[in-house]
Formats: sequence, structure tokens, C-alpha cells
Amino acid sequence: MSTQATEPTASIYRDYARRWFPGHSELYVQWATGLASSQELLALVSALPEPKRQPNLVFAAARFHGCPDEPFGTMEGYLAAHWPAVRAIIMTHATQTNEAARCATLLPALAMVADQERRPLALIEVGPSAGLCLLPDLYSYSYDGAAPLGDGSPLLRCTTTGNPPIPRQLPEIAWRAGVDLNPLDGTDPDTVAWLRALVWPGQDERLERLDAALSTLAALKAGALQASAGAPLLLSGDLNERIADLVDAAPKHAVPVVMHSAVLAYLDEAQRARFADTVAALGCRWISNESFFMDAANQTRAGTDTNYFTLALDRVPLARTGQHGAELHWL
Repeated sequence: MSTQATEPTASIYRDYARRWFPGHSELYVQWATGLASSQELLALVSALPEPKRQPNLVFAAARFHGCPDEPFGTMEGYLAAHWPAVRAIIMTHATQTNEAARCATLLPALAMVADQERRPLALIEVGPSAGLCLLPDLYSYSYDGAAPLGDGSPLLRCTTTGNPPIPRQLPEIAWRAGVDLNPLDGTDPDTVAWLRALVWPGQDERLERLDAALSTLAALKAGALQASAGAPLLLSGDLNERIADLVDAAPKHAVPVVMHSAVLAYLDEAQRARFADTVAALGCRWISNESFFMDAANQTRAGTDTNYFTLALDRVPLARTGQHGAELHWL
């Protein structure tokens, strides 16, 4: 494959090495930089369908197969030697990162809805992966080093600016459900291994949070952990096809809250507009945490800083949030 043909892939990897991986995973900086300069690997990756070429998916698949977290030369040789098997993982898996820490940035918006509605919440997440963000009442939180709110595990730490409305108590959750093209069973060993492989090398605290959240999910599903709402109901399907049914299925004494983080970016403009129209007609509340938000005219409005998500409630921006839940900058 010619250099001209592989240049778009090389550009993607250089961009990740320059923009997304620094400060989060120095090994991935090295891997992405190296792959962008390896014509052999660029040819392999460029032959994948375009949505499957993303660095975090390719690297996670390599690690899931057994590639050690070692310098680029090791990874280069591993991919060359095991490409058919790694490619099969890439083709059958997706970057369904399930970051429970995002609950720390979602919690103030959830508490706002609970205060306004004076009713328990029925959480309905689109793109929930294994459903870890549907358990906000089962974790504990520390904002700016303050004493923890709640007594669950993991403890989610978040720094703030702008005086966000940090709740004094966790909202009551009456029901939890979600729809995903490929919902994951967070108690299945292979699924757990894949979720762990999606955590970037060097992010030890993030991996510990994932393990703790998966343990909480397992305890809830096994009945060893009691909560007002049981384990999440996760359905397979397209969000635009199934969201109305889920809202309708929510307990009538609870206020349905549709929420999502880093999901709508995978939809095109028409699909996003359809989703916004549907949610607006359902009589529910809507919390989005994306790199953009949908305004009143269903137009995609980008945030002012692409390194952050925009947290919005019913289309109104509330805050800029760290992508992995560690920062909350109230507007």
C-alpha cells in the first residue's frame, strides 16, 4: 500500500499522539507515534474499515490478545506476528469504555432533577456498555477533597470550579435501564478482560475504579448488595428505535431521565436530530455529556474546548467536564 494511501491513517495516529494520549498514557504516545511511522503497520491498519482504525481500539485489541505493555518495538513485532488474530478482535469488538467516574460529573445534574421533580429517578442510558454509569447511587464521591458523600465503592474524586451545586445526599434511583447496540455483561470474564484492556496503560487509578465498579455491579446482580433499584436492564438495539419503549416502561412514580456520555458522536446529524426530537416528545428529562450539545433547534453545538465534554440538562449547558470524570467546571 502506498504512502499516499496510508497517510490518512498516519495522520490519525499522529493526532492521538499529540492531542489525546499525552498526560494520560505515555506508552500509547510512543505506540501511536511509532505506528504513524511504520509503513508495514500502517498498511495493515489502513486495510481495516475506517471506523475500526482508531488507535485506542487497535491497541486494546493487541493487549487483549496478549501484547505486553512494552516499548513500540515490541508492539510492532507483536502486531506483525499476530495480525490475523488481532484483526479478528478489532472486527468483533468496539471501544465500549465504561467509565464509572463520569458519575461524579453527572451527579449534580441528576440531583438537580431530583430536587426539581421531588420524585425518585428512573435512569435510562443510551450506550451504557456494561451499565456502570447506571449505578450513581452505589458509589461514593469526594469533590475537591471534601469528606465523601455516600459509602459505596469506588470512591470517585472530582475537582471543581465555578461553584457547582454539589448535592448533600445521593438521589433515589427507582429503576435503571439502557439500550446499546452491543450491551455487555460486566460479570462475564471475557467481557471484564476486554473492559480492562480498554483502560490505557499507566492509568492505574482508572483501572482500580473499573475493578471496584465491576465488583459493585456483580454484588448487585448476585443480590449481595441491596438497593432501591436492582441491577440495570440492558437491551440490545438502536437507541432511536428503543428509547421510547424504555421511557414508557419506567415506573410511573419515578421521573424518567435519559442520559448519555460520549455516545452521540457516533451518530450522524440526521440520527442526532431524530434522537433529540424523540426525547423532546417523551416528557422525560435529558442529561447529555458529550463533546457538543443539541440546541433548541436540534443543531449540534460544539463546546468551546474540545478537550472537555459539555454537560447539559434539557439542552441547556451546565458545565465543562473532564472526559473521564475527574473535572467539573460549572458555567
